[in-house]
Amino acid sequence: MEYRRIEVRPIAGALGAEVNGVRITPGLPADTIDEIRRAWLAHAAVFFRDVELAPDGYLAFARRFAQISEYPLLQGLPEHPQIIEVKKLAHERNNFGGIWHSDTSYLETPPLGTMLLAKEVPEYGGDTLFASMYLAYEALSPGMQKLLGGLRAVNVSSKAGANLTRADRMSNGAKIDPARDEFVAVHPVVRTHSETGRKALYVNCAHTLRFEGMTEAESTPLLEWLYAHQTRPEFTCRFNWRAGSLAFWDNRACQHNPINDYHGRQRVMQRISLGAERPD
Repeated sequence: MEYRRIEVRPIAGALGAEVNGVRITPGLPADTIDEIRRAWLAHAAVFFRDVELAPDGYLAFARRFAQISEYPLLQGLPEHPQIIEVKKLAHERNNFGGIWHSDTSYLETPPLGTMLLAKEVPEYGGDTLFASMYLAYEALSPGMQKLLGGLRAVNVSSKAGANLTRADRMSNGAKIDPARDEFVAVHPVVRTHSETGRKALYVNCAHTLRFEGMTEAESTPLLEWLYAHQTRPEFTCRFNWRAGSLAFWDNRACQHNPINDYHGRQRVMQRISLGAERPD
């Protein structure tokens, strides 16, 4: 793919690319935004370095790609509620979102994309893994593709593993009562990307509970196999953060997992959810 305004360097064979040759500002020309979007669609996750954006500028840059959507579980920054602070303090043991997932797949219309801006990171550790849901689907046998193509999955906000990763932030910044309130949505196990037309395996261990019309016990053996399959090393990339790094990923095409390997050190990020789309 040809780019004239940016430089795109893939970081792995499966997905992910660093974008260079451009200074990220809200006022980038439309053709530069178009090239960034093309790179995002082609690589499922794109990464930028040395980004200096105050909250207003960060929101304005994000709006160049889609409307900003609300994160349903946590309050945002006091003066910028659409920005969620994703942090782990030095004394905490669990990192926010530290489990393989596609963002908020328990919503009827999950965000199509997410931006995450690093404000403070440990000197080492805290990388994020990304996995291609395209490749996970395409590597399945024709028989398994046919089977899964007829299934829908129940996704919930209340699975124990996901709840554990959110516990520290929910303790003083929750929008809802996690003991009482739950989001539930049913989506196709195989979704078709609305822009690329590629099919993706759309289940994840953080939020997918069972197949529609089946019990959890009946669903678990196949779901556990799919969770292991979709995060095989050859489907993944790994991004190393520095302060000022910005990641922009496509929730329709990949899932991610921030690695919790920096106990005793602090990590502070700012997250924006973009768009809202019903999986099909």
